[in-house]
This record gives sequence, C-alpha cells and structure tokens, in this order.
Amino acid sequence: MAIGEPRHAFPDWVARVLADNVQGFGQYPANDGTPGLQQTIADWIARRYGARVRAETQVLPLNGTREGLFNAMLALCPETKAGGRPAVLIPNPFYQTYAAAALAVGATPVFVPATEATGNLPDYTSVQPKVLNRVAVVYICSPANPQGAVADREYWAELLALAERHDFRIFADECYSEIYRNAPPPGAMQVAAECGADPDRVMIFHSLSKRSNLPGLRAGFAAGGVASIARMKQLRAYAGAPLPLPLQAVAEAAWRDEDHVTANRAFYAAKYALADRILGALPGYIPPAAGFFLWLPVEDGEAAALKLWRETGVRVLPGAYLAHGTGDQMPGADRIRVAMVAEHQDIQRGLLRLRDCLYR
Repeated sequence: MAIGEPRHAFPDWVARVLADNVQGFGQYPANDGTPGLQQTIADWIARRYGARVRAETQVLPLNGTREGLFNAMLALCPETKAGGRPAVLIPNPFYQTYAAAALAVGATPVFVPATEATGNLPDYTSVQPKVLNRVAVVYICSPANPQGAVADREYWAELLALAERHDFRIFADECYSEIYRNAPPPGAMQVAAECGADPDRVMIFHSLSKRSNLPGLRAGFAAGGVASIARMKQLRAYAGAPLPLPLQAVAEAAWRDEDHVTANRAFYAAKYALADRILGALPGYIPPAAGFFLWLPVEDGEAAALKLWRETGVRVLPGAYLAHGTGDQMPGADRIRVAMVAEHQDIQRGLLRLRDCLYR
C-alpha cells in the first residue's frame, strides 16, 4: 500500500488492439502522435471539460505523463524572469518530478505548503509579490497527490487571475481526474476557457495509468496553447521519445472508451466506503474527495510506517518522503500515505491491520 500503481484489471480489449497493430513496431512512431490519437484526445477534452482544442496544434501525446511534466519545463521556462533567476512554485507535499524539472533548468523551487490549514491545496495567493514577480511556472496537482483534495472553479479562476497579473504559466497535473467520489473535478483548461484566459497560460497533463489501469503503457498527453505545444514538439524532435505506434493505437482506444473508466471508478468507490467504515471514527481522518490515497494523521510518519511494516507486513509511505523542509516546517511529517490500489479484500485486510496497529 506504499506505491500508487493501479492493480485493477485493464480493459480486456487491450491485447486485441495491440495484436492488431503489432506491425507498427517495425516503424518509427509519429513524433507528434498519430492523427487518430491526437483527435481522440481532443474529442475527450471536449466531452470531459467542454473545452475545444485543435488536435494537430494543441495536443501532444506523451510517453508517460512524467515526460511531459519534466519536458514542459525544459521547453517553456525562460532563463531569466524579472532580471534574475526564475522561480517555480511547487505544492508541498509534491510529486518529485516538479522539483527535479525546476532544478534542471536552473530555476529556484519555491515550496508552498498544502496542508489541512490551506484545504490541502497550496495557497499561491499568499506568496509575497516580490517572489510572484519572479515566478515563471506554477505546478498544481488536482486531484492532489497525496491528499485527494480537489481544486474547485473558484480556486482555478483565482490562480488564473494571479498568473495574468504576474505573467506565469500554470502546469496542471490532472492525472487523477477520473477517480473521484462524487462530482467530476473541474479542470484548469475548462475554467480557463470559461474565463477567456490566454490558452498559452495553461498546460494540462493527463494519463491512462490511473484512469485505465495501464501504468505500463506509459501513455498520457499534454494540451495547451498553440505556441506552447509547438515548443514541446520542437524539444521532442531532438530529445524526446514518442510512443510506439502499437501503444498509440491502444491509447486511442482507451481515450475513446468510458465504460471501463466508469467500472474502475466504482471499484474505488467501494474502497472509499470501506476506508470510511474502518477508519472514519479516527480523529483527524478526512475522506478523500478524489484519487486513491489516504492521508492519515499519525504522531511520526516514519516511525509509524516502520512499526506497521515490522508488526503487520503492511507497507505505507511516510508523508515526509513527499515533502521538502526540516523539523516543524516539514509538511506531512505527521502523516502516512496509504495507496488503495490493491484488490478490495486486500485493502480490507490492510486497513484493519493498520487501524489495530497504529490507532488501538
């Protein structure tokens, strides 16, 4: 229960689509993605978010979303901002690729707490104006890893307005967008379209790893303004790794089909209910709104994870391993992250052991 690797079955038609397109391994793949995959992604964005994008100029299929989250920084972060080294705002706790990408381009990572006090999302409006003037890029994950918090329309609109005032880009990591409890989370591009924001102000990143239980396919996409995607494609031409054609065919089929996504979401809904039943009475327990992690309060995350592993064989991740800081300034030091990715009966056994070991 430590690693967020989905374990539900992927769609049974995946093997057939792969076999039908296996001859594609004998060709260099399309650098920008096949026209069919690009259009299918654009159609999915329109269905899911009501936002219209041009398939050939505003969509880039990715060899895993991590590639996009890293390479977008290489392609789009300026060398200087406000006469000095640019700053990159990162939620804390965070996905480690955000910080690695900022450091790779010589930018200064600025870690902004995303704790219970801020609704488990970073309050970027609290950052000092002199820092905001140096910001080139802001990363935001919604639904959030690890907290499961969801940015609502008001949050996105406020962040977009802040980006306009201080002239920075928003990199919206929305990889958990299709695993939610009640209502579908709104997206950055959706709100940007509603607000009439500059399309190049926002780039969104999505994945089939969680949505379709295909982490090994390494298939995702980035979508944004024409100029931004053009820069991403230019980098891909020299330093990227396009998805092999048979895998692009599988990805196209996956983005077109929603039945398996609905079924997958139902599996997670049952696990949410299970976690509520087993852990709901614990002080500080917050049911996640989306995603597949529990973010549980403990006295010391590392000590709790070690105790749990030694005494029960259940492995979880200390919250501090996802954060930056020291001492009292380390968000997540008093948390553990529990991945609800295994089968239902295994999750039940694991949560019961966790409860009895750490909270009784």
